[in-house]
Amino acid sequence: MPYEFKLPDLGEGLTEGEIARWLVSEGQEIAEDDPLVEVQTDKTTVEIPSPAAGVVSSILVEEGAVVPVGTVLVVIGGGGGAASGVSGSEPQTPTRLGGTAKATPLVRRIARELGVDLASLQGSGPNGRITEADVKSAAGGEIVAQSHKVSEGRREPLRGVRRLVAEHMATAHREVPAVTWVEECDFTGADLALLVPRVLKACADALREYPELNARLDGDAIVYLERYDLGVAVQTEQGLVVPVVRGVDAKEVDELRDEIERLADGARAGTLDAADLRGSTFTVTSAGKLAGLFQTPIVNHPEVAILSIGRIAPRAVVRDDEVVARDVGTVAITFDHRVVDGARAAAFGLDVIRRLESGGV
Repeated sequence: MPYEFKLPDLGEGLTEGEIARWLVSEGQEIAEDDPLVEVQTDKTTVEIPSPAAGVVSSILVEEGAVVPVGTVLVVIGGGGGAASGVSGSEPQTPTRLGGTAKATPLVRRIARELGVDLASLQGSGPNGRITEADVKSAAGGEIVAQSHKVSEGRREPLRGVRRLVAEHMATAHREVPAVTWVEECDFTGADLALLVPRVLKACADALREYPELNARLDGDAIVYLERYDLGVAVQTEQGLVVPVVRGVDAKEVDELRDEIERLADGARAGTLDAADLRGSTFTVTSAGKLAGLFQTPIVNHPEVAILSIGRIAPRAVVRDDEVVARDVGTVAITFDHRVVDGARAAAFGLDVIRRLESGGV
């Protein structure tokens, strides 16, 4: 009997997932618990093992598709199977095209990308189904060349982390009336290797005095959070990830450094747990290495404020009526003006700067 594998409930209240990458191909024989598919959720990427052994007879959902929990993703064993519960306008079972060709959505997508007419192919798969190998074999030099002649440039769908970032940023831009405040900070003598943990510590201490920046807007009420779990923006090859450092107010700078390194390494390797990526109350980002003088960061919705550190470099400043060189950088705070007044945001920013310049954190 063929086994129809459905997208399982991945917990955390998630109702859908994106098929990030298939780890098997049609016709491949797999054992139980062999890696089957990677699924991207709005929290993390999960590798799902095969619940059954046998030959992969039909891959029913193509990479990049976002489907609800319960959707049949793949049929293992048998000569192919009919699937149910797949949303979208395209049929998800192997489909007869042009009266002769049969192919799964994954193979149809590859054929579209390579400019191959499926109706012209003789399938080598079970029951004459056209396989991925058939399509790639038919994609000769001229066909491939023609398929890449796009007048407006290369077209690449939003997928994985990049899709989630795009959706998140669009929500933040749509929902949050944002204002950015910027001021200079004197980092002379500071150990820049400890910059991010020191900034996190300064923010957590200042947030105690300015609780409206450590809050949520919930309908017609402001929820003041009594925990200091700060997000740290990490750039990865897949896109921007914001892991969360828990209980920043209760940790020393050295502890924060170790935790930030653990989270950053996990973010770049794609090995973080979902728990590492949710529930932040305020976010810190540092873009100085990108030579940005200052930034206007986007609030990490549903938070109400974010702080960014700009480039730190020697600059001419006036001290005691004399022009001297000091290592100066910028601190920028973007805040939700529905919750935070400009004067309070500025006072918070100056408090953070005072803590950083005094060396007290």
